[in-house]
Amino acid sequence: MHKILKIVLIVIGVIGAALSFFFMPSGDDPEAINSGAIDLMFILTWILLIAASAFALFFGLKKMMTSPGGLKKALFALGGLAVLFIVGYALSSGDEAKAVVDTFSGKDIQPTESTVKTIGMMLNVFFMMTGVAVLLMVLPGVKRLIGK
Repeated sequence: MHKILKIVLIVIGVIGAALSFFFMPSGDDPEAINSGAIDLMFILTWILLIAASAFALFFGLKKMMTSPGGLKKALFALGGLAVLFIVGYALSSGDEAKAVVDTFSGKDIQPTESTVKTIGMMLNVFFMMTGVAVLLMVLPGVKRLIGK
């Protein structure tokens, strides 16, 4: 199954490369975005993206269900992610959201306080996840240095 899938993906890739090389419209043409070759490449890209996502999800769920403790680990990870989102939302300030809404009043963009607070939450979650990732990379090295 793996070899067949690999061969099919290579064939699709070669077809996409050939289409992009031989049928690419000229960059000077203002109607280039409406060409059939571009449409076909976008369709092919979406097909590959959907196939890759489906296979990754299927095999990830399959491994999670078949390995001992896999479901428990996944639930712990989802719980940790939920905690990060809750902390990120708690840290996003309503005062800053109000200030941003006031700044943009009367302009083309009209954000709401909840939109600004959600963006702040996502930024906080990103920063916390980055911090956790850095710690997970640095701590084993420090532990090895101290342990020896």
